Amino acid sequence: QVQLVESGGGLVQAGGSLRLSCAASGIIFSLNTMGWYRQAPGKRRELVAIIIIGGDTDYADSVKGRFTISRDDAKNTVYLQMNSLKPGDTAVYYCNTNGPISEAYWGRGTQVTVSS
Repeated sequence: QVQLVESGGGLVQAGGSLRLSCAASGIIFSLNTMGWYRQAPGKRRELVAIIIIGGDTDYADSVKGRFTISRDDAKNTVYLQMNSLKPGDTAVYYCNTNGPISEAYWGRGTQVTVSS
C-alpha cells in the first residue's frame, strides 16, 4: 500500500521560509519521480516542482529561484524548501508520485499560509 505523508506546513510571514517533507512508503522510492503540487481555495491543483531519478528537477515559473525540491533516497523522503514566501503561495501542498501503471498517489496535504 502506497502512503505519502506530508509535514512542515504552517503560518509564516511574507519573506519567510518553510521546509516541507514527504515521507513515502510502499514504493521503490529511488525509482520514482516525486512531485509537489498545491491547491489554493477556488483554484485548480497545480504543479509546483518535480524531481526525477538522478535528481533532475523542474519548477513552475512562479516559484523558480525561490523553491528547491530535493530527495533523500535513503530516507524515502522528498523535500520542498520554500524561501521568500509570498501571500500568493498560500495553499494546501500535496506530495505526488505515480505507480507502475501510471496511477497517481497523493498525500493528504499540508497547509501553508503566508501572511502579508
